[in-house]
Amino acid sequence: MHDVAIIGGGINGCGLARDLVGRGLSVLLAEKGDLASGTSSASTKLIHGGLRYLEQYEFALVRESLKEREVLLRLAPHIVWPMRFVLPHHRALRPALLIRLGLFLYDHLGGRKLLPASQSVDLTRDPAGGPLKPEFTRGFEYSDCWVDDARLVVLNVVDAAERGADVRVRTEVTRAMRRGDHWQLDLNDTLSGTRHTASARVLVNAAGPWVAEVLARQLGLNGRTSVRLVKGSHIVVPRLFEHERAYIFQNADRRVVFAIPYEQRFTLIGTTDVEYEGDPGGATISDDEVAYLCAAASGYFRQSVSAKDVVWTYSGVRPLYDDGDASAQEVSRDYVLELNGKADEPALLNVFGGKITTYRHLAEAAIAKLGDRLPAMGPKWTHAAPLPGGDLPVDGQAALADALRAQCDGVDLSLARRWARTYGTRAREILQGASAVSELGRHFGAGLYQREVAYLVRHEWAMTAEDIVWRRTKLGLCLSADEVTALASWLGENRSQLLAIAS
Repeated sequence: MHDVAIIGGGINGCGLARDLVGRGLSVLLAEKGDLASGTSSASTKLIHGGLRYLEQYEFALVRESLKEREVLLRLAPHIVWPMRFVLPHHRALRPALLIRLGLFLYDHLGGRKLLPASQSVDLTRDPAGGPLKPEFTRGFEYSDCWVDDARLVVLNVVDAAERGADVRVRTEVTRAMRRGDHWQLDLNDTLSGTRHTASARVLVNAAGPWVAEVLARQLGLNGRTSVRLVKGSHIVVPRLFEHERAYIFQNADRRVVFAIPYEQRFTLIGTTDVEYEGDPGGATISDDEVAYLCAAASGYFRQSVSAKDVVWTYSGVRPLYDDGDASAQEVSRDYVLELNGKADEPALLNVFGGKITTYRHLAEAAIAKLGDRLPAMGPKWTHAAPLPGGDLPVDGQAALADALRAQCDGVDLSLARRWARTYGTRAREILQGASAVSELGRHFGAGLYQREVAYLVRHEWAMTAEDIVWRRTKLGLCLSADEVTALASWLGENRSQLLAIAS
């Protein structure tokens, strides 16, 4: 009997599992696929307040997000780091005075302490103006943070498991029923086909874009689902500029598009807002979305961007709470928590919406809503506890990379930096006992060695090449098709051994 069972291994489910188990409760988390295999790995990779939400008067959401921005920067400085954003002023769109007012609010709503304030930029003199068309002569610059979204998910669930949570990846909840004072769950291990049962006093439906499907199919509750599916797509192109700042571009439809330095050699451009129907797992970018993002970037950059430049795309489906707005881009990104069940019934909590930035605060709010159902809980704690590997200073990545190079002879700077930005201080575990690169085992390409693969299988539930090269890392951008195939073959040949390690 668990205190809480959670359906969904995205950011909300994993963040909630970590918080609950740290308060002394027993937790079961079941994810039917890989961790972060849905929406949580398909974001714009930003920890931000959401500058454009100010125009929608969502001041509470922006304030909460800005406060969480600095909390997460402290808790995970290896995968969250500061980034400056340049907003070129487009005279035909928002007036400069309105932008200044918005940035003033952005600077002061969230109690900013670690990040520098906004400022005006002369694009005729600043290097940020170099890649832009000459008509953009002035702009504004402000701070937000970058995040490796899939790793944020994984690190939350790693910490949850180390604190005692029962984490079952590739395990689908096929049915959940109320049985007296608890929920009974039927579980199916999708790898082995083995079926299990489990029990919990409280059930949390954090299935992301599948939240309505779980309600209807697994739980048999066919009432109002309150969810609206909106697809967001991104394109990745070869690097368009050399500096490390990002751009935020205004568009005639009043949306914004980001152009962000990505994985050293690329630029990430996104996102779109398109109504979506169908299986969220099958979401892909459309030709119209590619054209929209290329046109948005080409409207500002001197170098035109076209579909032939795109080297990779990804799409995710956001499970937004349906608040009745007509436009997909106007639907609130705030979360809604719905509690189901009478006082004498085991509780069901459904999670709708939310942003990756506010996942930690969402978990605290969810637990507060369940307070009378879980009276043995301890106090809040996640605001001051670093995520695994995050026990280093906010500006400590460079020093850690140097230490890793000193620990293992022959490691080049780019590889050491990737390890520092991916694993933080836990990169030392990958290198433990290896004094030279030659001792890291088989090299699969792009700096991916057997030791790292084994670590990901042993500690982070990675099972397939896709898990490793697209979610635990982004090395899929650098590895050739043959190298990915070789990695997949190696994993297949060692499948039984890897399963034993993972269990």
